[in-house]
Amino acid sequence: MRLEKYLGALAVFLGFGALCFRLGYLPLIQPDEGRNAEVAREMKESGAWLVPTYNGVDYLDKPAFYFKAVALSLTWFGDSETAARIPSALFGVGLLIMVYAFGRRVYGPRGALVAVIVVATMPLYLTNSRTVIFDIALAFFVCGAIFAGFLAEESPVGPKRFWYLVGAASAGFATLVKGPVGFLLPILVLLTFNWMQGRRTAFKRLFAPLNFLIFFAITLPWFIGLCRAHPDFLHYGLVEESFHRFTTKKFHRSEPFYFYPLIIFPAFYPWSIVLPAAAFFTWKQRWAKLPADRLCMVWAVVVVIFFSLSQSKLPGYILTVTVACGMLVARIVDGAWKNPAGRAAQLVSRTSLIFGILSLTAVLLGAAGFSRVEALAKPLGLSVAEAQQLGRLALPMLAVLAVLGVVAARAWYRSQLRLGFVCLALFPVLLVHAGIRPIEIAFNAKSARQLAGRMPKLSPQTELAFLNCFPNGLPFYLGRTGTLITTDGNELTSNYILFNLQDGRPWPKNLVPLPEFDRWLASQKRPVYLITEKYQRAKLEQLATASHTTVTELDAKHIGALLPPPGGF
Repeated sequence: MRLEKYLGALAVFLGFGALCFRLGYLPLIQPDEGRNAEVAREMKESGAWLVPTYNGVDYLDKPAFYFKAVALSLTWFGDSETAARIPSALFGVGLLIMVYAFGRRVYGPRGALVAVIVVATMPLYLTNSRTVIFDIALAFFVCGAIFAGFLAEESPVGPKRFWYLVGAASAGFATLVKGPVGFLLPILVLLTFNWMQGRRTAFKRLFAPLNFLIFFAITLPWFIGLCRAHPDFLHYGLVEESFHRFTTKKFHRSEPFYFYPLIIFPAFYPWSIVLPAAAFFTWKQRWAKLPADRLCMVWAVVVVIFFSLSQSKLPGYILTVTVACGMLVARIVDGAWKNPAGRAAQLVSRTSLIFGILSLTAVLLGAAGFSRVEALAKPLGLSVAEAQQLGRLALPMLAVLAVLGVVAARAWYRSQLRLGFVCLALFPVLLVHAGIRPIEIAFNAKSARQLAGRMPKLSPQTELAFLNCFPNGLPFYLGRTGTLITTDGNELTSNYILFNLQDGRPWPKNLVPLPEFDRWLASQKRPVYLITEKYQRAKLEQLATASHTTVTELDAKHIGALLPPPGGF
């Protein structure tokens, strides 16, 4: 009981530190965070809850559910990075609570708390819970559907039906977050697991008519309403955005088949050190006493294989695997504590040693790299001065690594399993917050926050325009949309907008074809603040000279000028 109290306190501390503390300190990263936050802001301003817009143009790349959640947060807490990220943090915390509730039921309180700590401190989970992105909301509902489907088959007849209905509802909301993948993942995992369990008739219960009724009651009102407003969405959503994303390379996210096995080590670190042993124990020693262990193994393998077959790959796609693997690791850790002389204890102790060696090696490499820190400038998009500042500010991170490495090595030497576990659990949280300043410098190079801060204050009568560039997130920071002068609309990073423009449809009001730029500028009756990238300086200088104004350098990439209307101010 005493250990469980300590674990509970550690779980709360790490959960808050990993998911909530300094939530709005870092700027919104381009393109995803800046774009998603702006779509939500426009939804809040317009009240158009069915059809999201981005820079005033209909944006149907993803369903509206997550945007609605962010828009409500912006309504309640104001337009800020913190408010934009609150929904992701809440989904992250909610999923940890779900992991605890499920783990307590199948593993007991101590195993559940260990699972919560492990999952919360996996870098992939931590970053997605602090980012304005769909994947953590999708993971919340997909995990809910998988947990419910498992409990349904483990329960008597009455609760069985209840859990299947909960699973159907969860799959429905997952579909509202990110489309068909929301129901495909739980179905694949549960069908495979039940087949391995020898439940040959489970698919009949999974696909019971009442489950379909609940699922479609949740998804069809949105889908039908959107198809009525945009008849092309039926083809785009099912064929272009779903089928072609999985089967073709047209979305430019193609990676080799072995992409996910490679990224699991850094994305799940430091728990990935013990993960192979956890998988081996579950498979080889047949921890079949607890079917939940086999569920986690099947879950991890099915999801990784599914997305490895896809032609579109991003790390966040396997976010739910952090939950499955976190519970497997928790089983090894809990088993080690129960039997300090057993094989599991040896593996956990060895993990502390490996972690200590890797941490101290990283410290030595970091210290040796101080003389070459300028080499980071180009890859990170920084100036040499910023790269040097980043190096100086990284010292607290090296100190954290050194302390944790030494303590973990000592824990191995003295066979202090719990101390080693605490070191591993503290590592991601302490490292992120000790390195928050250098991380901010790196993030600023990929965000529009500094650009917004360096722009002159524009009157409401001034038209904001972008020439062949669109700093994603700048409209969110400025609280206004602008006109994009573009060749093909690619700057908006929206596949749906590209799909419409390539289909020969009329261009939206906020988009101007590049050949019509001069005519559009001459037709303006109010001032235009024009932003472009530095490679187009000659064009902007020409316009500024003709308008008797000057070009201003806004950041390392962008320049701008206030152009009066043809008749003058």
